[in-house]
Formats: sequence, structure tokens, C-alpha cells
Amino acid sequence: MRRTLLAVIIMSAFAVGGITLAQHDEHVKGGVQVKLLSQKDIIEKLDGKKAKATMLEVTLAPGEVEAAHRHPGPAFGYILEGEYEWAIDNNKSKIFKAGDTFYEPTGCLHSIGRNPNTKDKTRFIAVVLHPEDAKDLVIPEKEKK
Repeated sequence: MRRTLLAVIIMSAFAVGGITLAQHDEHVKGGVQVKLLSQKDIIEKLDGKKAKATMLEVTLAPGEVEAAHRHPGPAFGYILEGEYEWAIDNNKSKIFKAGDTFYEPTGCLHSIGRNPNTKDKTRFIAVVLHPEDAKDLVIPEKEKK
């Protein structure tokens, strides 16, 4: 049921926002490659603010680790390929495989995000709902001194 719901959400975002954008935004941070697939204004508001839905494709090289971060709105993920080790806040990490989904509440700490495989890449779709005026979809966690 959970996978079906997420698939419906993702497919709806594709239908509304279009599968491709006139301009693709793709950048690499370390071995993490992020490709903008779609960005669309949505009717629903987040905390009373106008909102957008942004769909990204994230690719992690073998063994690649993401820096700890937060998102300005809820995030939904769908694993396309490989494995993805993931944890939020102080929860125990989980390993997801192709076809699995995950959810991150607004502002939680995405403390672990990595490709546990040393030979194959990991790819997943992330859909982030966020305030229209959000400057960043990924807010790096400040290192504790």
C-alpha cells in the first residue's frame, strides 16, 4: 500500500510538472549527482505559505556518503537502483533496495544517507514539498564543535 501511494504521488508530480524541464539543473557534490526533473507550484500551502513540489534524481557513487542535512518540507523517496542506507534523527539506520520508499518529515535531521555498496551506484527519486521562497532544498547540518 505504501509503495502504491508513493508511486501515485510521484506519477502525479510527473504528470503535473512534466517529465522533463526546458532546462535541466544538474550538479555534483563530491560523488553525489543531483538532477532536477521537475518543479511545480502546488495548490496546497505549507505552514500557510505558497508551496512547490520539486522532483530530483539523486545518484550516489559506490560507497558515497551524503553530508547530514535537513529539508524545508516533507520529502518522499523511491529507490530506482542499488541500495541506500538511510536514517533520520536518532533512529536506527535502514537499508532500502530498488522499489522501496521512504519519508522524511519537515526539518528532521537526515543523519545517514549513503550507498553501502562498494561496486554499484545507487539512484533514487526524491520529491520535496517546500515553501515557494525556500532558498535551499538541502540545508547542511552545522558541525558540532
